[in-house]
Amino acid sequence: MNNNLQITYENRRRIILLILSAIFISSMTMLNLLGTSKFLDLGFNFFGFEIPIILAIGVLPYPITFLCTDLISEIYGEKRASELVWTGLVVNIWLAIILWLGGIVPGFTSSDLSVESKNAFMTIRALSLSTITASMIAYFLAQYSDVKIFHFIKKLTKGKHLWLRNNASTLVSQLIDTICVISITHFLSKSIPLPEGKSEFEGLLVLISYAYIFKFIVALLDTPILYICVKFLRKYLGMNDSNF
Repeated sequence: MNNNLQITYENRRRIILLILSAIFISSMTMLNLLGTSKFLDLGFNFFGFEIPIILAIGVLPYPITFLCTDLISEIYGEKRASELVWTGLVVNIWLAIILWLGGIVPGFTSSDLSVESKNAFMTIRALSLSTITASMIAYFLAQYSDVKIFHFIKKLTKGKHLWLRNNASTLVSQLIDTICVISITHFLSKSIPLPEGKSEFEGLLVLISYAYIFKFIVALLDTPILYICVKFLRKYLGMNDSNF
């Protein structure tokens, strides 16, 4: 391989890593800022069966984070993926610090500002801080598990069966994440609307099930996307193909 082509491949690898990291970090930030500010009804009809899915808006971008870590794990290795997980944790902490400071520093007052405008930040702050606390715990456990399980299965299958390590690592880690985020957020802020006519435990179980069904469906759908991306990126970045 000539020197110019090698430099081109190195630049491409750096840029792709930055793009995947940016998508990962921005998705994490949206999760924490949007959080439980709105709940969406994503229910659908499946061959005559109504499948209800009530989902916090902050969860929408979150499944993409697992696709990012799986791509980085497959292309760049476990070390890079683990570094990204730690970086995301630092971003969560930084976001929490800014929100905390914004609440304790005296605010500018003006007669032109409505009561709603003055209270908007504090509402966002209250919801976000509880979400960040829950997501930091869930995030670290889930993302760290995702990377470890992915590489454990990769070693176990000697690099074969990308679909298996992608789905197994994602489904286990997202179950951990869903349980932690919903449970911790509920007990910290009481901002999650539980289904009527059910006990607290039953209500939490229903919401965890809704969120996990959504993540489960996305995890299955992203498998062909992962295959396509890995195949394309290995060629684009000048890497040898592996046995999927």
